Amino acid sequence: MATVQLSSSQKRILTALVSQYREGDSPVNGRTLGEAIDRNPGTIRNQMQTLRAIGLVEGVVGPKGGYIPTPKAYEALDIERMDEPAHVPVERDGVPINDVNVEEIDLATVYNPDMCRARVVLRGPISAFREGDHVSVGPTPSTGLRISGVVDDTDTADNLLVMEIRSMDVPGETSVPA
Repeated sequence: MATVQLSSSQKRILTALVSQYREGDSPVNGRTLGEAIDRNPGTIRNQMQTLRAIGLVEGVVGPKGGYIPTPKAYEALDIERMDEPAHVPVERDGVPINDVNVEEIDLATVYNPDMCRARVVLRGPISAFREGDHVSVGPTPSTGLRISGVVDDTDTADNLLVMEIRSMDVPGETSVPA
């Protein structure tokens, strides 16, 4: 299959649509998407026309209408479709963030103790995360890994947090400071 080339704006909108759709399993309206990514609903509608034309979204008419991602949208974003993904908790400054879930953790630079970083892909809105926030991710379902650190950067197009790791814990193991 040919890879779909998306602009950063289209990718950001499509990522927000997939995240919002996963939360409610119902069509997502343009106003909700606009609020999630801080864009005007008119901008969302304009981009949705293009995304619909290339087969990444479907429009649903009516009072409870909106947009739903197609299977091709998940492929374009390289996101695995799951009916019941495991929940991996996320805390910001000690407070659980209930409307996000961890999709992927990439331990980018663990070999350098002065610059130990993780790239954390989230599902759900990341607009509340800011540089300098203290974040904990985990425990993960298979290993119980919990990573704590400080947000260095966010990428809303990829729903990505870049964290400076301060500690990593696994149940039954000694905490390892980064």
